[in-house]
Amino acid sequence: MMLFEGALAEAQAELGIVPAEAGEAIARAAREALIDPSALAEGTAADGVSVPAFVTAFRAQLPEAAAPWLHFGATSQDVLDTALVLRLRAHLALIEERIAAILAALGPAAARWAELPMTARTRGQAATPTTFGARIAIWGAPFLRARARQRELAPRVITLSFAGASGTSAAYGPEAAALAEGVGRRLGLPVPDLPWHAARDGLAELAAHLGILAGAAGKMGRDLLLLGQSEVGELRAGLGGGSSTMPQKVNPVSAEGAVALARLCSRLSGGLQEAMLADHERDGSAWTLEWLTLPQLCVAAAGALRHAQAMAETLAPDGARMAANLAATGGLVMAEAAAFRLAEVMPRPEASAAVKAAARRAAAEGRPLAETLAEALAGGPGAEIDWAEALDPARGLGRAPEIARRFAAMAAARDG
Repeated sequence: MMLFEGALAEAQAELGIVPAEAGEAIARAAREALIDPSALAEGTAADGVSVPAFVTAFRAQLPEAAAPWLHFGATSQDVLDTALVLRLRAHLALIEERIAAILAALGPAAARWAELPMTARTRGQAATPTTFGARIAIWGAPFLRARARQRELAPRVITLSFAGASGTSAAYGPEAAALAEGVGRRLGLPVPDLPWHAARDGLAELAAHLGILAGAAGKMGRDLLLLGQSEVGELRAGLGGGSSTMPQKVNPVSAEGAVALARLCSRLSGGLQEAMLADHERDGSAWTLEWLTLPQLCVAAAGALRHAQAMAETLAPDGARMAANLAATGGLVMAEAAAFRLAEVMPRPEASAAVKAAARRAAAEGRPLAETLAEALAGGPGAEIDWAEALDPARGLGRAPEIARRFAAMAAARDG
């Protein structure tokens, strides 16, 4: 807020709107004066916005000749929205750094484990073989898209707010456009083509972006929780914490934190969409909803990414456990491949029905699918197939290694 007031005074002095001495004094005070935020509480409660109390406190620290020129022609929203954008600029820089760190860890991990077989699971059930590298690629793909999305949305969000009392800049007179350019230049902010005082789609877009990012972190955390369960034991990652009473436990703190924050962000991001329903040229209730929601969303999303980075940098798969869990299905994870292989020697509907019957029998009797298939097909089409070889999970990885390596290459492309 003080940076905005200093830039405004300097730009106005440059254009002869305020005395040069006043502009210089205000700009200097904006860099040096100290205002206690708690001292603004009473005024903020009375006015519903902190700016009047802030301006009063700031004026008290200015030379008498400069004080009347502070905040000259500005409105509260000019100050608060521009101050918000200045903070969001720093926040988005932090978010970009964390996205980069996550991709820098996930890319090499995907390449390293591109061919490490594991069980893919759909709707909680063993489905087909995949590789750990391909799983990493699915975790990382949203961060690739987020990297591009943030670069696209930033110019729509990080812009000067400078539209005056009702969005017309009337108080700034004929110098309004030049004044906006001068303020923006001093703050390093572009001047938008149109005012956004009552059009909050940019903030809603940012909120959706942060919610999606947190969701990507939460997806990784959720999978880590499931893969790290004692009965599964395929993966460890992230920060771990102990139990107050059970010495054997290492609780998945990073994964739990990412999931919890993702769920919180999904609710908070909707608040910014609701805040778009602002009445006329300014709506105090919608504005207040932004103040209550956006800071918490920014902090929560950044925290989710911090957990995601910790997980990405400490991935520790257990290849032996992955292999054991694949083998524990008795070949059932290759049932789809078996149906396609059998369809080479008989009509596809009949092949699918035969494999389904053999799979049900294998599950019921606790026997390998290769055995029940061989028995069911003895003396007929498919009897000549070596089912033990055909149902080797290593033969059913499809494009999984390619997907992992493709993601690794995309993650390494910093301009992607």
